[in-house]
Amino acid sequence: MAQQYWIGGFYIDLSRNQITQNNESKKLAPKALSLLTYLAQHQGSVVSQDELLAKVWQGSVVSPNTLQRSIAQLRKALGDDGKVQVYIKTHAKKGYSLECDVRWNQEVIAQEEKAPETTAIENAKFETDAAFNNANNSVAHSTNQSKAQSSTLSAQFRLLILAIVITFCVFIVLQFPTSGQTPSLKIGEIRALTATDNKELAGIYSPDGKYIVFHRYSNEFCSNNIWAKDIETQQEFQLTQNLNSYGAHSFSKDGKSLAFVQSETCTAPVTQKKCYYLMNLDFEKALIAPQKPTVLLECKNSEIRKPQWLTNNTIALLQKTTDRWKLISYSITDNESETLYQLEDGDLVDFDYSAKHDFFALFSTQSDGSYYINILKPDGKLVSSNQIIYPPEIAPFKYVYPNFSPFENQLIFSTGRQLFTLSYDGQVKNISLPIDEAMSSPVFHPDNKRLLAIKGQYDSDVISLSLKTIKKASVKNDDHFVIARSTSGEDNGIFKPNSEKIAFKSDRSGIDQLWLTDGSTPQQLSHFPIDTFLYEVHWSLDGESLLANVDKALVQVFLDGTRKTYDFEHQIDTLFDWDSEKETALSLVRIKGAIKFVELNLADATMRILNDKQVNWAQNTKDGAIVFTDHMDRFWQSGSVEDQLIEELKAQGSDKRFVIHNSDVDGDEIYGINEDFQLWSYSLHDERFNVIGDVPKNLDYLTDVNGTEVLMTLRMIARKEVVELLLDE
Repeated sequence: MAQQYWIGGFYIDLSRNQITQNNESKKLAPKALSLLTYLAQHQGSVVSQDELLAKVWQGSVVSPNTLQRSIAQLRKALGDDGKVQVYIKTHAKKGYSLECDVRWNQEVIAQEEKAPETTAIENAKFETDAAFNNANNSVAHSTNQSKAQSSTLSAQFRLLILAIVITFCVFIVLQFPTSGQTPSLKIGEIRALTATDNKELAGIYSPDGKYIVFHRYSNEFCSNNIWAKDIETQQEFQLTQNLNSYGAHSFSKDGKSLAFVQSETCTAPVTQKKCYYLMNLDFEKALIAPQKPTVLLECKNSEIRKPQWLTNNTIALLQKTTDRWKLISYSITDNESETLYQLEDGDLVDFDYSAKHDFFALFSTQSDGSYYINILKPDGKLVSSNQIIYPPEIAPFKYVYPNFSPFENQLIFSTGRQLFTLSYDGQVKNISLPIDEAMSSPVFHPDNKRLLAIKGQYDSDVISLSLKTIKKASVKNDDHFVIARSTSGEDNGIFKPNSEKIAFKSDRSGIDQLWLTDGSTPQQLSHFPIDTFLYEVHWSLDGESLLANVDKALVQVFLDGTRKTYDFEHQIDTLFDWDSEKETALSLVRIKGAIKFVELNLADATMRILNDKQVNWAQNTKDGAIVFTDHMDRFWQSGSVEDQLIEELKAQGSDKRFVIHNSDVDGDEIYGINEDFQLWSYSLHDERFNVIGDVPKNLDYLTDVNGTEVLMTLRMIARKEVVELLLDE
């Protein structure tokens, strides 16, 4: 039996009789953990009291009260209780079930089938990875007795020293596959560099390795700035004043200048709402006092992102002019740009630049729908192009964003809580067991002895507001009813047809899953694997199933937990709406790299392109028409000859989505949120427009309306921080 496993975000270590989450460990009675393990082995199934008593307390005569006390201990350790049964559910007169995802160490489970030497190595790797997952002080163990004794002494010595020197210390062996001997990387310490209440992201090192540079967004003041921090002294420097930038930034080779992209609302938008500016900042002066950056390049009809400094006066970046991205280089000296690489039947997703080798690794989707790694020289000459071969643990349509590593012919990336290497010929290898918090792909220090990564917490709630309440002058915090609340992200609440139940998505178990609630007791419906990303969700008309966008593929989930995957050859970018009776769905689909607005036929896996506009959101009306917003947030309605602009809604669009509700009295009504955070309605039948009232400013999305209530997602906490992983010699 495996001695270590995960239940959601909890790490269970039977060898130490403890359960750990967020660096906090609790000791539990061995029988309680044996009970938890037996439930985990039958995850999702109801296990009777008699079976639990017989299997866990073998040979002992105990009463049902003993079992109930152990259940209570487990619920307390998991933060559960008898009313809100997220993890362990009681089934009246039947028994108990564990409803949360369980992740086992398969290598340990299968150890009896392997050679002792192989088992010892894998057990050691599992132990050290598990320590990283839970930020616990731990040393790799071996099944060999003499090695175990030596490791125990070493662990005791290390724990004694590290308890004084650092807050927490982790050990993990990450194996990087290359030709010949596999290099290894040991991480000896993880430390938070920007642990504040703000959102910090896009961390990079200065070329001399002395500073980290990052964005810091203040929720209190709604401002974003670039900051620097001296790694040794921990002194921070605000480099700018009130920027509207959020993307990556890059140092010039000499470390004197910093390039980044700033975005803001266009003064007089023509083809797009946002304008983009390539900016240059004098880093040395900014360390003395915040500086005003210099505008190098202005884009009012195209989008630019991810600048990478090549030489002192040349910057590479991605530019989107129509519906595809291309890689360009911009010369500061000549004030000119040239295209380095683009695809006619594909699209560029990301790239990284290696100053050491002076070439690009460019990542793209191509005409066959597959993901590719392309190696380019600075002049745009293609050196190689290889399809990226995903292992089973990475969803086929998932995008990855690798960075160069210090190891030959290898890049490194994260899918959230798993790390992988990518070779130049497209081979992907898993180099770690799951870590307990999602992190971005790491960026290496110039000395290759440390790395930066971004980790964070996103906390949102699903709330219900009555339309009568919104009609008041202002909405107070206690005017809404919380449908789904945890310390994790809850989103996409939707009313079940002809029922009081609500479906929503949540990562409260550590992984994005579908949940159902009647307003009091939530129940987990799906059991997707680690690093699954759930996007849009819609009910069937009979309320017997949900259609979800799961890792950019369509999955139908039934109320008994079974599911059906629809095999479309293209990536499902966005799922707007689902007509289960007609077996059609409105979606954005990526075809040969370009995003197309289509109607999917789920019966025969075909599709019909609807128009060539850039569509942000769309819904079906009851009579079969389609209402959608374009990239300028303007509302359109499909017609027999051409799409018609809804003039009354010209200034009412936003990125908060909209919902169409049909009633027998009023027909189809559009409900939306404008940029002033006002909820409004518009009748398609009599063209009546009505501002209903104000909504909370921390609203993320409007998700559903039933005629008397609206469901919304409220953003509670959006926190990110820069962490540094120090390598062990």
